[in-house]
Amino acid sequence: MTRKRDRLGVIYDILRIIRANYNSIRPTPLLRYSNLSSQSYSEYYNELLQKGFIKEVIDKKGKKYITLTDKGFKYLEKYKLILGFVDEFEL
Repeated sequence: MTRKRDRLGVIYDILRIIRANYNSIRPTPLLRYSNLSSQSYSEYYNELLQKGFIKEVIDKKGKKYITLTDKGFKYLEKYKLILGFVDEFEL
């Protein structure tokens, strides 16, 4: 049986997807890859923007891309540490 992702896990997945796409992804593919409903995606997206984990960049052609900020990269590093503790102590 698979477990539902917790809030921190969803945030980690969204940030990881952005990083895996060379730190630049369009909103629609991010929605698809994140495997969230559009409403849930919108809530997480707005929270991440508001808290400074991601930012929107508009290119010369007017296309919107999402990139990680330094804070977003730090979150990914710290979350890996947490996962390491969980695995190490078999929690």
